[in-house]
Amino acid sequence: MHKSVLSIGECMVELSQSPQAGLWQLGIAGDTLNTAWYLRRLLPADWQIGYFTRVGTGEFSRKAVDFLAAEGILTRHVGQDPRHEIGLYAISLADGERSFSYWRDNSAARRLADDPQVLADALQGCGIAYLSGITVAILSPGGRAALFEALRQARAQGTQIVFDPNLRPRLWSDAHTMCDQTQTAAALADLILPSHDDERDHFGDADPLATVARYLSCGSRQVIVKAGGAAIHFGGAEGAGVVDGLERAVPVDTTSAGDSFNAGYLAARLQGAGIEASIRSAHDLSRKVISHRGALVVEAV
Repeated sequence: MHKSVLSIGECMVELSQSPQAGLWQLGIAGDTLNTAWYLRRLLPADWQIGYFTRVGTGEFSRKAVDFLAAEGILTRHVGQDPRHEIGLYAISLADGERSFSYWRDNSAARRLADDPQVLADALQGCGIAYLSGITVAILSPGGRAALFEALRQARAQGTQIVFDPNLRPRLWSDAHTMCDQTQTAAALADLILPSHDDERDHFGDADPLATVARYLSCGSRQVIVKAGGAAIHFGGAEGAGVVDGLERAVPVDTTSAGDSFNAGYLAARLQGAGIEASIRSAHDLSRKVISHRGALVVEAV
């Protein structure tokens, strides 16, 4: 496998509450970017971590590109849109649980899949392509179809596809479309990293084993079901089982819990660890991340 990961999605300007009352601080984040950021810190330097997105040409878009480059994430596949800008979101916290306010309806990233050739070039020779349900949700139907076709072709050429369903109904026109397109994306994936609470709420899965079975029936090779600190179930071509007895943490901020878990799991597996050891490593990272404010927690890595 070529030692490269291409994370595909939307990075945005993030506003989070400052420790000083009445002030907000600016960052750059987004679910697939968060995972890329943690992967960059967890994997050796001979691994390339790239990001595929689209931003504008204004000051905040330039800040995002500069941030990626400064963090060691390759920016050669970050496109620039002269007519649309980077999206914005703000985080509000209450007892460690976050809520979001978004300004992204006209963001440049919604057009990241508009050019099929650009997608194909970015995926050429890539070892792993990583995306989420948010990546899929923000695209137009045509962009979504172009992304799926590019992933099909890349997978046929040896790229491994990793998918976190990250179900966000607010981003979709209706629940049926969300579930249908999530299943379509899952059918392209070698590894799926769902969260059971989401899958229960939107697919009606009675338990994590039902989530594992449903995604395996789509055609995925392996499924790891996150459970907010509870026992983690997994199944697929590389084996099935459950990892229990995981240390719990009282969350300060759960913003990047799943994104960091995904990075921790992938990094451990790519460095030779088995499934159960990788799950424990991923959980440990996520537990540290939720003990701090913000999506990108230097102290955790």
